Amino acid sequence: MAVPMKNGGMKKSRVIFYVILSGITTGVGALVGAIVGQISEIVIALCLSFAARSNVIYCIRRINTRI
Repeated sequence: MAVPMKNGGMKKSRVIFYVILSGITTGVGALVGAIVGQISEIVIALCLSFAARSNVIYCIRRINTRI
């Protein structure tokens, strides 16, 4: 993500800030996922099924808007 921002004319310090900010949110998401994942296997299954359903709905909506 840094290369397009730099090529777009963004300052180097701002690019570094956004890359670090993106990394922090990824780490927080991984931590929350690890905590939730330790509850039980049923919770993991529910989370994955919700994510899959959300992705399918998104894809269907994208296909329907292009027709």
